[in-house]
Amino acid sequence: MRTTYMAKPGAVERKWYVIDAAGQRVGRLATEIATLLRGKHKPEYTPHVDVGDFVIVVNAEKVVFTGKKMQNKLYRRHSGHPGGLKTITAADLLKKHPIRIMEHAVKGMLPHNSLGADQYRKLKVYAGPEHPHQAQQPVAWSAAEWASAAE
Repeated sequence: MRTTYMAKPGAVERKWYVIDAAGQRVGRLATEIATLLRGKHKPEYTPHVDVGDFVIVVNAEKVVFTGKKMQNKLYRRHSGHPGGLKTITAADLLKKHPIRIMEHAVKGMLPHNSLGADQYRKLKVYAGPEHPHQAQQPVAWSAAEWASAAE
């Protein structure tokens, strides 16, 4: 009798991937990153276990938006105090804090519970082309690999 395979948290092998965000659209890239963080690209994917990999995103300052989103898209945050709503456009946020755009997009695509928080911690985003994770020997992830892995 065969049973359904359930991944054990201690037996998960994690890889490190580097994704170059230069010229990529924010939403399309965020879906790829969220899939890698959750582990849905692996045959041993288990929904209630964190089987995902680490993802390093470089060149986050060079992401692009389609249409007029750069001027019209608003990012909001609230301090919790009355009148504490802060609003900033995508163009201004890209100038001030380019990392936050990718972090915000990916975080919204992960589960909103403690499992999602664990998966979100495996995301490393950098504005420029350099990152301090060379010791982990990360592998470059490209759109061509994404298409072949989906088939």
